[in-house]
Amino acid sequence: MRVLFATTANLGHFGPVVPFAHACARAGHEVRVCVPESFVDTVRTAGLTPVPLGEPAPGERGPLLARLPSLSRQDADQVVVRDLFAGVDARAALPAMERAVDGFRPDLVVRELAEFASYAVARRRGVPQLEIAIGLAATGSAVAGMLDDALDALGCDGSGLLTTPVATVVPERLDSPATRPTRRYRYQPPPADDLGLPDVPGEGPLVYASFGTVAAALPPFAGAFRALVDAVADRPVRVLLTGGAAGDADLTAPPNVRVERYWPQQDVMPHAAVVIGHGGFGTTMTALAHGVPQVVVPLFAVDQFLNAEAVARAGAGVAVDPPGGITPEAIGAALDAVLSDDRCRVAAQRLSADMAALPLPDSAVFDRAAYRPGT
Repeated sequence: MRVLFATTANLGHFGPVVPFAHACARAGHEVRVCVPESFVDTVRTAGLTPVPLGEPAPGERGPLLARLPSLSRQDADQVVVRDLFAGVDARAALPAMERAVDGFRPDLVVRELAEFASYAVARRRGVPQLEIAIGLAATGSAVAGMLDDALDALGCDGSGLLTTPVATVVPERLDSPATRPTRRYRYQPPPADDLGLPDVPGEGPLVYASFGTVAAALPPFAGAFRALVDAVADRPVRVLLTGGAAGDADLTAPPNVRVERYWPQQDVMPHAAVVIGHGGFGTTMTALAHGVPQVVVPLFAVDQFLNAEAVARAGAGVAVDPPGGITPEAIGAALDAVLSDDRCRVAAQRLSADMAALPLPDSAVFDRAAYRPGT
């Protein structure tokens, strides 16, 4: 069988797709991965065959991202989903995606929820689809409700978004109720790089802090990093803070904080007592897979807020979303609460056990008969 995967140029979106693509290839199917041109090397490094797609012209994405801090949360989410993912990104990718589908003639298109060019072409060509979740079931429903008429420009409608079958690594205990056919699989963090833990001075439990690979590149969110550093400065903890390779992580930090642009999360998690994150899918799931409780500080995307609420609802951490904005006091209070209440760790370990009990993606059946056009 020929299977065409599609993802955006984002590590947090591509990561959940990788285990399924490898499982598909191991099953003997022919696999290709459609990605923006700038992401081709990342796909090759993952051991997969890329198909390059077009990208927005320089200057198209920046103005959209620059608007986010001045918008309400609802309006900002709509700009990201409708105008960015389903707008400039999808329109730029569409011509090459059409050529890829017509040339490769896939039996199945597998996409993550933010990649819309593949959805549009598969929908128009009548190719069965499968969606790889990069968040809760509620995230998919929320995204579908933000598109308005954005898909018209891609030559399709959104009626198939809420009926496409989903493969997810979110355990049922954490997830919101599924409204479409859903199969659950074990989350597989990237393999450890064997770098171990860097030297983090001071005494006390280790706190791993990361706001992902995107936030540090967006000046409006620089204040979140400053608030985090100020929150931990006078607390008896050791902190490893990663700022993201795309941004400037040079912060004036107190002695108990080590700042790195990047350090493999999977190498740090076994040593961490608490994770302070932004609710990104990769950080949230990797922490839970290791049974580490979290302080979740959502910044700018609907899935981050939904993930924060889910972690708090499951008792595996505390969500920080103060009406007056992100402050050192709010982050510090949440960190104190998680460190002082062992119930958060117990709940995180319970979710870790749930995740470990799920079948590996290798058991996924990439069977053409299981996915009908329009479903």
